[in-house]
Amino acid sequence: MDQSRDLIARRRNVVPPAVAQFAGDATAERAEGAIIIDSDGREVIDFAGGIGVMNVGHSDPTVVEAICQQARKLQHACIHVATYEPYVALCEKLVDMFPHGDQTRAMLVNSGAEAVENAIKIARQATGRPAVICFTESFHGRTLLATSLTSKVGYKAGCGPFAPEIYRTDYPNLFRDGSRLDVEEFSERALDSFRRFLVNTVRQADVAAVILECIQGEGGFVQAPASWLRGLRELCDEHGIILIFDEVQAGFCRTGKWASYQHSGVTPDLSTWAKSMGGGLPISAVIGKASVMDQAAVGTLGGTYGGNPVSCAAALATIRRMEELDLNTRAEQVGQRIRQRFLELATRCPQVADVRGLGAMQAIEMYEDDSRTRPATSLVHTVIQDCLSKGVLVIHAGSHGNILRVLCPLVITDEQLDQGLDILCHSIMECSGQTESSPA
Repeated sequence: MDQSRDLIARRRNVVPPAVAQFAGDATAERAEGAIIIDSDGREVIDFAGGIGVMNVGHSDPTVVEAICQQARKLQHACIHVATYEPYVALCEKLVDMFPHGDQTRAMLVNSGAEAVENAIKIARQATGRPAVICFTESFHGRTLLATSLTSKVGYKAGCGPFAPEIYRTDYPNLFRDGSRLDVEEFSERALDSFRRFLVNTVRQADVAAVILECIQGEGGFVQAPASWLRGLRELCDEHGIILIFDEVQAGFCRTGKWASYQHSGVTPDLSTWAKSMGGGLPISAVIGKASVMDQAAVGTLGGTYGGNPVSCAAALATIRRMEELDLNTRAEQVGQRIRQRFLELATRCPQVADVRGLGAMQAIEMYEDDSRTRPATSLVHTVIQDCLSKGVLVIHAGSHGNILRVLCPLVITDEQLDQGLDILCHSIMECSGQTESSPA
C-alpha cells in the first residue's frame, strides 16, 4: 500500500480538499474492462465507472485505436476557426440517434455542466424569457449557473450569490412522498403541485425552461413516473416552455435504452449529454429541435475546445462499440442481477429502506431507523471504505450521502459482477451489525 499512500499524500500536499474524494483513498494506475489496477498493483472491481463514464469499459482497444489515429492526424483546430470531419460526423450520428421533432440540431462542448449552461442559453434566447425551473435533489454541474440549478447545498457552500431567475420545486419522489398512493394518483398530485407553482412562485409567461433528470444521478437514482413526465410535457407545450432533459449520467445505454427519456415515450425540446458518450475523454453535447436551437444568436454557443477532434473520434468509436456489444441488452441483464441481490439484501438488513433504479443504474437507500428520520450516512461511508479494502470501488449518492449506487462498466463479466456484489452485500451486513458468513 506504500505507493497508494504516497500518492494520496502528494495529492493532499498540492490539491485543495474541496476537490473531494468519493471513494476513500482509492488510486488508479491503469484499468481494463471493469477492473482498475491501483498504484500498488492491486486489482479492484470498478462499481463506479468514473461516475458513470465507462459504460463501454476501460481501455477498449477499438476506442484507444481511434484516439491514437485521430491524435496523429489532428489534435485541435477549434470548430469556430476550421470545420473538421469528426465534429460533423458525431453531430450527424447524434441527431440520427436522438431525433427531437421534424429536424434536429446538435452542438458539442466539453462537460455536462457546459452542456447544461448552453442549453439554458438556447432556451432563454428561443423564448425571450428569463426564468428556469429545476428540482430538489437535482445535479447539473459545478459551474456557477449549473451550481445554481444543482440542489445539494453541500456542493454550493460559500459559492453565492447564485445565478438569478432560478426556481426550484419538488421532484416527484414516490419513495419519499408517495404516502401509499399508486403511481397514477401520485403523478396527478405532483402535477397539481407544479400547476400551483406556476401561479404562486413563478409566472408561466416568464419561464424559459424546465430542466430535470428523468432518473436522478447524484439525487440517488430516483425515477420520475412516466405519467408525470407526460403531464409535464403537456404543461410545457401549453405554456410555451422549453423542456430540457439532462441525460448526462443516464444516457448511452446505462438504463437499458440510449436515453432514459425513451422509457416514458416523452421527447424533450433540448437534451444534454456527456460522461459515457466519450468513452473516457471529455466531450458533451446539446441536442434539440432545430426550431429551438436555430434561434440562438451567432457566437453565443460553443468554446475553444468544444468538440475536440480526438474526443469526437473517441465518441464515435465508443458509440459503435455500444452498438456492436448491444450494451442496452447487457444493461438490462446487469441491472436485473444487481437488483435481485439488493432485494434479497433488503430482507435481511433492516437498514436498507429502498431498492430502486432503472437498467444498470441501481441503488439502495439506507437509514438507521425504521421511521427514516436518521439517514445512515456514516454507515454508508464505512461500507465504502470496507469495500475498497476488499477490492471493490463503490460510491455514494443523495443529499445525505446515505445511498449506495452502482455504475459499473456494462462490459463487466458475470463473474466479476457476482464477486463484487458478494463483497458489497457482505460488507453492508457486517458494517450494519448483522450476522452473515463471509462470501466465498
